[in-house]
Amino acid sequence: MVDGKLRWLLMGWMFLVSAIAYLDRVNLSIAGQAVQKDHGLTDVQLGWVFSAFLIGYAMFQVPGGWLADRYGPRIVISAGVVWWGVFTALTALVPPGLAVSVALLLGTRFLLGAGEAVLFPSSNKLVSAWIPSSERGLANGLIFAGVGAGAGITPPLIIYILTHWGWHASFYASASIGLLVGLGWFLLVRDKPRSHPFASREEVEKIEAGIPAASHAEAPALSWRAILGSRNVWAVTASYFTFCYVTYIFFSWFFIYLSRVRGLDLKSSALYSMLPFLAMVGGALLGGWVADWITLHVSRRLGRCGVAAFGLLLASVFLALATQVESARVASIVLAGGAGAIYLSQSAFWAVTADIAGKSAGTVSGLMNMGGQLGGAVTASLTPWIAEHFGWTASFLTAAVVCLVGSFAWGLVRPDQPIPSQRHAAAIPT
Repeated sequence: MVDGKLRWLLMGWMFLVSAIAYLDRVNLSIAGQAVQKDHGLTDVQLGWVFSAFLIGYAMFQVPGGWLADRYGPRIVISAGVVWWGVFTALTALVPPGLAVSVALLLGTRFLLGAGEAVLFPSSNKLVSAWIPSSERGLANGLIFAGVGAGAGITPPLIIYILTHWGWHASFYASASIGLLVGLGWFLLVRDKPRSHPFASREEVEKIEAGIPAASHAEAPALSWRAILGSRNVWAVTASYFTFCYVTYIFFSWFFIYLSRVRGLDLKSSALYSMLPFLAMVGGALLGGWVADWITLHVSRRLGRCGVAAFGLLLASVFLALATQVESARVASIVLAGGAGAIYLSQSAFWAVTADIAGKSAGTVSGLMNMGGQLGGAVTASLTPWIAEHFGWTASFLTAAVVCLVGSFAWGLVRPDQPIPSQRHAAAIPT
């Protein structure tokens, strides 16, 4: 590979995979009103469908991380892409009008979530093997920029397909695109630098020199006692709960909020609903780059914890300000600022779990992401409930307070303290 940059090609492909994953999950929020009309769903019932995905996604994070630690990210993500492609298509095949239609929708989205659960624990496993510690902020920023990119292209793409061929076709298209990207992943990726036929000796040596000792093959796997006894793990997981609580307002309800509550037409809603996701792309990349620079030149704690806490704090300010804006378009821009601000913190969560967990990075990041997705499941159903009883201003102010809690949780994190191995306790099999 020219210039020894193969690792960045792999991170770029991981960007594409994460973009497709979010296309497959956000498409329902864009097609949500058409799905509601077809199936006769209320907002609360649609919230259940959103939550079903997130519950499945949350429940299988730890098993997904274990699979990544056991079998490697290449095989696990390849199988995951096929799985979620199938269940994306099956969502469109649920027949309306049956007594069990809602249950079938719930079950299909639950299983889609279970399949997508392998994605980010596997990507963190890839990062722990391929990326030196000093570059992990930017690497994770690139991967999670894919989240914003995938969610950002979803509104115009799904609206175009929906208006020309119906919402069912938009789900079939999402599944087909994912399978093509998954094939490319399987052909390109290898789990370890030394096993890749295109990796140069210079790049392999640079990677291995920059990986913490806890990540090397001879390092012991962490026991559950060690993981669950770590204050770092609990603090990062608690903060990720708040992170996902806020971000899933954008993934689940933002398009519907603009069109129904703010009164924008379909075309304007599609345009303005892209803004938060484009801001996420910029926030993820900027946050990862800044975090790496501060980590290298100042300290690891300020680079990881300081940037993450600042991003959550700034997001809280934007969310609160948006409730005071009358114009739908200006409110969209302010809320997009909040989405970009919170994504300044995204790479820190994954960089810290890779650094402190070493060989068990997949399992520990899966545990963290499980906590995060529970936050997403709560907001998918709680946000419309708060809006119905107290108004949408209350929903966004609640999210602002949740952001503050997440910011404070980073004060408890010590990213330079790996989880201590406890050899006498049962280790996680790998």
